Amino acid sequence: MPAESFSHLNERGETRMVDVSDKPETRRRAVAEAWVKLPAEVAIHFREGDLHGPKGPVFSVARIAGIQAAKRTAEWIPMCHPLPLDGVDVDIQWYAPSVRIVAEARVKARTGVEMEALTAVSAAALTVYDMCKGLSHDIEITAIRLMEKTGGKHEYRRAGTGPAR
Repeated sequence: MPAESFSHLNERGETRMVDVSDKPETRRRAVAEAWVKLPAEVAIHFREGDLHGPKGPVFSVARIAGIQAAKRTAEWIPMCHPLPLDGVDVDIQWYAPSVRIVAEARVKARTGVEMEALTAVSAAALTVYDMCKGLSHDIEITAIRLMEKTGGKHEYRRAGTGPAR
């Protein structure tokens, strides 16, 4: 593919950080989700709601991990701009035998906040895995994906997710 189709490549095809200095600051929002499928020997421990294990309540700890990860996205993802996040929410719901994690990140900035939302759900999903692996390693993290983004030049809404809030 031509280098000009990737924003993180210069005209010579070399990696670069995108210069956003001429872009206006706008309110931006992104929502991402991840699913964690638990095997029966783990799912049975959840019944309804949060499992309290030796490391604490799984959903609460995963929620904190997701928020912390969103705040440190630029340290995880090369070429990501560090953003002064205005807010991050991580919601975790039990849908036996799976857990759905949804993160919303908000910022007023010159660049989008999609990576922060995606990082939040990834870290939360990994935390669910870490806290449940003592019961089974047959846990699957699936469907890490952007659901919608608003603000900036382009809006995005994954088909079937309804109107942006």
